[in-house]
Amino acid sequence: MIRLEDTSGGAIAAAISAERHRQGSPTTGMVLTMLILTDEEYQSDATSGAVFAARQHPMRIVTVIPRPGRGSHSLDAEIAVGGDDGPGEVAVLRLRGELAEHADSVVIPLLLSDTPVVAFWPSNAPAIPAEDTIGHHAQRRITDSATSEKPLEELVQRGRGYRPGDTDLAWSRLTPWRSILATAFDQPMGTVTGGLIIAESNNPSAALLATWLGVCLNITVTVQSMDAPGIQSVIITTETGEIAITRPDGRTATLSQTGTPDALISLPRRDLTTLLNDDLRRLDPDDVYGWVIRAYAGDTT
Repeated sequence: MIRLEDTSGGAIAAAISAERHRQGSPTTGMVLTMLILTDEEYQSDATSGAVFAARQHPMRIVTVIPRPGRGSHSLDAEIAVGGDDGPGEVAVLRLRGELAEHADSVVIPLLLSDTPVVAFWPSNAPAIPAEDTIGHHAQRRITDSATSEKPLEELVQRGRGYRPGDTDLAWSRLTPWRSILATAFDQPMGTVTGGLIIAESNNPSAALLATWLGVCLNITVTVQSMDAPGIQSVIITTETGEIAITRPDGRTATLSQTGTPDALISLPRRDLTTLLNDDLRRLDPDDVYGWVIRAYAGDTT
């Protein structure tokens, strides 16, 4: 770990380059730059998740922690290059004083040339990420409404401020659920008449799943609260019976369909590294997320 005090973005970039040169490993293997905009509470988990994701997507990770009012105008950095955790580069920056309001001027020298930029807000995302001083540099902008005190209101804000390239980890958590449901609908069945999702109160993933099913199937999907973490069950009612996916333990689900033997399916809760890996595989806009989040927010244009 290299520590720099009262430094600059240019000096940090030079230090990373010097360390790469010392190790004899060039930066040409880096496929993107990830900018993490966060506070002290979330920075450790967010940075660690990105570091492990760098095993599949070698990248430069720049974690920016604004600390306005914390001392004089200064920039301190901790830098790590390569090592046991993966081939990536990590710079954790703490911006103090007035510099905390000008994070973009600090990170611009750290962006890798000719590679995509991903911005990630583990919490406290701006109202319109694409118009943020950091976000407008990014091709993909990742938020996490689940960390909000009012996640369902946060989803509405995400929908109203949506721009192509935005996504939310509440949506990424649904990927295996959506895959299982899509597979179930490959089998012949009668007309779908309704749906029920049982999940913890104010779960943003459950709200997005209900919206996705409602729009795709042209049905009303009810979300029922339960004192248990995450999504517990999804039940689709048809004219010929039910399709139910139940996951009481957070690891294994049971798929039940009328007239078909039950099937056990691995459906573990997904950690941050898995979620980031999924979002980094494709950096083009997620059009399905776009229309779902806008539909949830009531935007029908």
